[in-house]
Amino acid sequence: MDTGGNSLPSGPDGLKRKVCYFYDPEVGNYYYGQGHPMKPHRIRMTHALLAHYGLLQHMQVLKPFPARDRDLCRFHADDYVSFLRNITPETQQDQLRQLKRFNVGEDCPVFDGLYSFCQTYAGGSVGGAVKLNHGQSDIAINWAGGLHHAKKCEASGFCYVNDIVLAILELLKQHERVLYVDIDIHHGDGVEEAFYTTDRVMTVSFHKFGDYFPGTGDIRDTGYGKGKFYSLNVPLDDGIDDESYHYLFKPIMGKVMEIFKPGAVVLQCGADSLSGDRLGCFNLSIKGHAECVKFMRSFNVPLLLLGGGGYTIRNVARCWCYETGVALGVEVDDKMPQHEYYEYFGPDYTLHVAPSNMENKNSRQLLEEIRNKLLEYLSKLQHAPSVEFHERPPDTEVPEADEDQDDGDERWDPDSDMDVDEERERIPSRVKREVVEPETKDLEGQKAAAEHARGFEPATDEAANTKVSDVSPMVVDEPSIKVEQENLNKASDQIYPKS
Repeated sequence: MDTGGNSLPSGPDGLKRKVCYFYDPEVGNYYYGQGHPMKPHRIRMTHALLAHYGLLQHMQVLKPFPARDRDLCRFHADDYVSFLRNITPETQQDQLRQLKRFNVGEDCPVFDGLYSFCQTYAGGSVGGAVKLNHGQSDIAINWAGGLHHAKKCEASGFCYVNDIVLAILELLKQHERVLYVDIDIHHGDGVEEAFYTTDRVMTVSFHKFGDYFPGTGDIRDTGYGKGKFYSLNVPLDDGIDDESYHYLFKPIMGKVMEIFKPGAVVLQCGADSLSGDRLGCFNLSIKGHAECVKFMRSFNVPLLLLGGGGYTIRNVARCWCYETGVALGVEVDDKMPQHEYYEYFGPDYTLHVAPSNMENKNSRQLLEEIRNKLLEYLSKLQHAPSVEFHERPPDTEVPEADEDQDDGDERWDPDSDMDVDEERERIPSRVKREVVEPETKDLEGQKAAAEHARGFEPATDEAANTKVSDVSPMVVDEPSIKVEQENLNKASDQIYPKS
């Protein structure tokens, strides 16, 4: 059992980290619908930048293994997962009561391949947690993840499945304490709610507060019961810039790391807190946003980096590309290399974008009051909480290579009882190709570029025996946990060519 707070073997901050990166080339094909601000295509744009900047060759590049029903049900209600699995655009009119019950419809529309999309992004986050748990990576990245608004029984804020909660539950198998940090402009309400009553997970959210979605995240909301003061909220106003942001972020997070001593950190890097975001109202530069990643990396604690919001997609791709470089310890050039989405980034074709001259409504007095209040809360936590385990869920083992397995689609052992999740059948590929709405000017050759981005072929398959437990997620504080062990045979992490 990891006692938490141990440094990585990679040592001082200046040294390289072992980084793994999860990406499925299909993810850019999912389409929320005409005019919807959430565009999974931004993940493909990010990947194209990583490839052409030469960053992929410095990481282990993995295709996520899709999360199964039982994986999702470690946090989400069975009937909600069943609904997501079965709902389609063609059948939704027959299930209006269910749509309302699960908050699916407008912000969270039903689209082709919805459940496969959820399985993909959740699979990347849980897969990253497994890599960290086994010490095979120092930093794991899943830019498709970070969907922090989803609740146990409902969708919210473009989020259907809360991959962050699922990843934290996985990390809790190995680490006594896990820290969650959220720099999306929106409050990380779904994650805070899931762990509001436990001292094993501390959540810290920096967000716009006041007449802004989701409306939660008051500085007075600090947790409940055993979780009192283990939820911290940093309410901010419009126009906050890099200097003001770090005036709060660095002392607060430094004190959190000192007192809480997490064994692992999950950092949600929502890019809607950048200047010029379509739905945002902050004024952070890409370097200012990435400074948060650099700061959390400096503690040498296993780190899971996730995506999140971000609706000016050219800037989202810029940001997550740069932050991947930060994770690797590589400084990337401002001058952008030619690639299939190059025209999105005109007229300057640079990685960095200057902040605007918008007013910063966060006065120094207000910032001092927030900082002092949060440091006061932290002073009430005398030391890192101790955790006694009488029984804990078995580790999820990292898949090992199976050279005898040639067909990457034949993932299941025919003798395994895990080849079908209850009554689930394989979902046919019904993904609607996104018609991307260019943000600068009409782009020629987009169709060819999209086809180009799909043309990845897996290089190798890895397979293994993985122990999986169906454990109710909110029993992390109970002294005895009932564990039902099952064997998953030949689950594959498919490694892509490192270009």
